[in-house]
Amino acid sequence: MIISKTPFRVSFFGGGTDYPSWVKKHGGAVISTSIDKYCYITLRELPPFFKHKHRIVYSHVETVKEYSEIQHPAVKAIFKRFDLGHGLEMHHDGDLPARSGLGSSSSFCVGLINAINGLKGKKMNPELLANEAIYVEQKILKETVGYQDQIASAFGGFNKINFYRDGKFSVEPILIDTKRLEKLQDNLLLFFTGFSRFASEIAKEQEKNSKKNETNLFKIKELVDDAEGILCNSKKNLDDFGSLLNESWILKRSLSSSVSNNEIDLIYKKAIKAGAIGGKILGAGGGGFILFYVPLSKKISVEKALHNLIKVPFRFENAGSKIVLYNPSGF
Repeated sequence: MIISKTPFRVSFFGGGTDYPSWVKKHGGAVISTSIDKYCYITLRELPPFFKHKHRIVYSHVETVKEYSEIQHPAVKAIFKRFDLGHGLEMHHDGDLPARSGLGSSSSFCVGLINAINGLKGKKMNPELLANEAIYVEQKILKETVGYQDQIASAFGGFNKINFYRDGKFSVEPILIDTKRLEKLQDNLLLFFTGFSRFASEIAKEQEKNSKKNETNLFKIKELVDDAEGILCNSKKNLDDFGSLLNESWILKRSLSSSVSNNEIDLIYKKAIKAGAIGGKILGAGGGGFILFYVPLSKKISVEKALHNLIKVPFRFENAGSKIVLYNPSGF
């Protein structure tokens, strides 16, 4: 039996510049962090005493004899790509709901690939792990997804991720003073809007509009460097990071009519009125989690204004996807 533990991520700046069609022409960059909320994959060789060969447990339970019968697209693709030659039982558990803007689908793929290779006795480095997950999502599943989520969950940490036109990427840790990093975390509030969405549908519209949105996408990419400059210079006011989030949110809303809606706009207005400096819907938009930068003196006011939403305390993490239990003795 083996268990992988893979973090979700919070993306601050650069979202939209990590999609393949954009990266191949212009390159891209994001600033994101993995957080202490995780996807857990438990995987073991299934004893040969059952009528079924594979058992897959997530929000549904599947018992099948062949890969072709598996209904979960990512499980089907990964089991087939990394065929172990025997039956498998997989359980999925997550700290937060799916389709919520925290890269949960990519965390799932990264975690399952890590676990299935771990069961084979193969340790995967973060770069290989991220590239395999990208290949599965983009090439096999044909999902309209970017590159950042797989990389963030595989590597972990608070990073600037650069995407190059040749398909390669680099991960650069944000070099920020420890106390300043703590202050940044203390000034962030995360809420669940209460509704989820399919990110790939919104992403398709964004990609379709990429030519029309070219000017704003270049501005979104520029904000990555601006944000890094604020974070890494202790002489600059950290509240400027919040102002950049607001600027980025305005630009992001322009990329697609599906990014925001009346409910999200109302939540955002309430938070700003209560003292938040800036914020954004995480992921492609349309629902899920919403993040705000709020000075400490205004946090209680913002929490009261959004009392009807679920607040999710979180901290940054640095480990990335890892194997937390390995029992090679089988069943």
